[in-house]
Amino acid sequence: MSTIRYVTAAALPEFLTGLLQQKGDTPTRVLVPMRRGRAVVFAPYAPGAEFTLERATVSPKEAVLPPCETLMTYSRTKDPETPDRVTLSLDDTPEARPTVVVGGRPCDARGFAVLDRPYTQGRFADPYYQARRERLTVITQTCNAGCATCFCHWVGSGPADGEGSDVLMTAVRGEDGTEGYVLEAITEKGETLLAATALPDGASRLDAARAARQAALDGMPPAPDLSAAKDRLAARFTDTEFWQRQTAQCLSCGACTYMCPTCYCFNITDEGEGLNGQPGRRLRTWDTCMSSLFTREAGGHNPRMAKALRMRNRISHKFSNYPITWNGVFSCNGCGRCISQCPVHLDIRAIVLAAIKDQGA
Repeated sequence: MSTIRYVTAAALPEFLTGLLQQKGDTPTRVLVPMRRGRAVVFAPYAPGAEFTLERATVSPKEAVLPPCETLMTYSRTKDPETPDRVTLSLDDTPEARPTVVVGGRPCDARGFAVLDRPYTQGRFADPYYQARRERLTVITQTCNAGCATCFCHWVGSGPADGEGSDVLMTAVRGEDGTEGYVLEAITEKGETLLAATALPDGASRLDAARAARQAALDGMPPAPDLSAAKDRLAARFTDTEFWQRQTAQCLSCGACTYMCPTCYCFNITDEGEGLNGQPGRRLRTWDTCMSSLFTREAGGHNPRMAKALRMRNRISHKFSNYPITWNGVFSCNGCGRCISQCPVHLDIRAIVLAAIKDQGA
């Protein structure tokens, strides 16, 4: 039986502080949802800091894939006696520290699983991503209900899905009205984390937690069958008129991709020449395939100048190309952030449903 613990809502700050104090060679970073103006973002917790367990505006993707990271630093030293002789020094050691993400939702955790496949299970593993992922523990808060833009159950997930998580955290209410959370370990990482805490056993409340999870799943509206999406989207590849209709309103602002927990396009830039004692560095930054500059080549040619072609690439990758590569799994996690954050209210659900209709329909 897995390790099960219980924590009251009032004791959550103490629990988070305990996570910060876990033994190790490097201090643990704990990321929790915090308010920043009108947004809720994941930020490092410190004792006494205010936090919330509301759904976050953005995902915790940056725990493994920072918006901007240094891949390596370099310096070049010229030989004063032989000027054309240069010694190059590189430091490409991945930077990673123990991190615990607390309060993300099942869709957020599933986002980590989606990223794991290309970054750790492909032909070449990414050492920077892999180092962070290996030192990451994910405590996921299950959802008690969906929201207007949620469609996790469309893509094989759900409000209590454990994929990508190490611990499931479910809100329960005691007979005396006390609010608390059942913490259930579902991986070895989760077992290790919970075993190291001083939290009381929560086995007696597990049935209540499971009932809450089932109620949340039962409350989701029926999901359409997307099994044909992979092939139908491939068939739509040359239907330019279809993609033009679907993207007529699109501003190409990139909000959908920057807010997405499973988008992983990036750009590489070098800063500095690394001469005269001033080290240079190579940076990897998030990029968006919805930008008109994303596919522009050095010679000026751009195979995706039209926004319709860029939208085709984005939707096809999530619902066709990725499933073809990874045994039918969609790369979309159904969180709905691209819908809620789109300034012109484009809905990826409507685009996918339109795309998989019979071509004659």
